[in-house]
Amino acid sequence: MTDPTPRSPSGLDLTPPTDGQRVALEADLSAEERRILLAHGTEAPFCGVLLGEKRPGVFCCRMCGLPLFRAGTKFDSGTGWPSFTEPVDAVHVRAVEDRAYGMVRTETRCARCDSHQGHVFPDGPPPTGLRYCINSVALTFVEAGRPLPDPLGRGDGTA
Repeated sequence: MTDPTPRSPSGLDLTPPTDGQRVALEADLSAEERRILLAHGTEAPFCGVLLGEKRPGVFCCRMCGLPLFRAGTKFDSGTGWPSFTEPVDAVHVRAVEDRAYGMVRTETRCARCDSHQGHVFPDGPPPTGLRYCINSVALTFVEAGRPLPDPLGRGDGTA
């Protein structure tokens, strides 16, 4: 029998949270996290707590814990937000056309819980040429070797 659970290439469960799980996840967010993750806001530049984070590890979705970016793909873009060249798995970050404020941009969302993370731009360094510009409050940093956040009880492992 085949496992019907949608999984990423790295084997992580991408099943969206149930309605009850979503209520619990959202209840755990601060007002600023709600504004950004749920209402598609943006934090002020150069204010995010993860901007200067340089330790080995992984950056996970603040809401559901899905690993989104490895520390080794983070770079200083000079924009004031944590920037990455590529996600842990391409399917962990969903791209959505964003036409807000009279611009056309590509919004990035967590593929599991659909929370707003930031935007991706085609002006990054090699090897991808992409700059995933992500809000610090949308992420949780997990140092290498530490357990990943698992608010959905999926046993996602360690960073």
